Amino acid sequence: MSRVAIVTGASSGIGAATARRLAGEGFHVLAAARRTDRLADLVAGITAQGGSATAVACDVTSDESVAALARAAQQAPGPVTLLVNNAGGARGMDPVEAGSVGDWQWMYDVNVLGTLRVTQALLPTLESSGAGTIVIVSSTAGFTVYEGGGGYTAAKHAQTAIAGTLRLELCGRPVRVIEIDPGMVKTDEFSLVRFGGDSDRAESVYAGVAEPLVAEDVADCIAWCATRPQHVNVDRLVVRPLAQAAQHKVHRTSGA
Repeated sequence: MSRVAIVTGASSGIGAATARRLAGEGFHVLAAARRTDRLADLVAGITAQGGSATAVACDVTSDESVAALARAAQQAPGPVTLLVNNAGGARGMDPVEAGSVGDWQWMYDVNVLGTLRVTQALLPTLESSGAGTIVIVSSTAGFTVYEGGGGYTAAKHAQTAIAGTLRLELCGRPVRVIEIDPGMVKTDEFSLVRFGGDSDRAESVYAGVAEPLVAEDVADCIAWCATRPQHVNVDRLVVRPLAQAAQHKVHRTSGA
């Protein structure tokens, strides 16, 4: 039987790249996201490359939807050994004094409570495999704040707290907890969603940066961590492009 990996937020960006990469590593992937049309294309592409995947409609902000994902895991063609909590996102760049409560609530619900819901629902299945791994895709925003990022950094700090707490609580049980913290990653949607569809503003984030990370770079890190021997736990992996020395220090070409 194939090992099974579950990837949330798999319809685009890091999630889609991770689903493709894990399928290439021999996992049967349950690709979970809200946009089922995109999932269908993803699964078709994985299958065409000789991999194995199943699309599962899932909204991580819904208890009922996450429960359905857990039921799908029970029907998977092998033991579920890997969960990649990737669903998340950012909205807005307003200062704290003018921040939208709705935006903050959305970021907390998707990034933090989404991770909580999915982890709670899948933990029994992962533990019963005897060799489970939970990956939480957070961000460098999980340990560094910046102006205009209050809501997002608060949510990602909370995700980091979940990872650390869970690792302590699961000590002695056969489940690893791995946190992946990417810096600047250029994907099709992250900044576009953050800026409400303003493509010019979204592109300005990466202006003058010759080689930001791309989704496949982060997927490579996730796959590497998840395929180490089970006794090896990579607690936290921080990955940035060479051009980004820190959250506030990015090399850009002149004129950018």
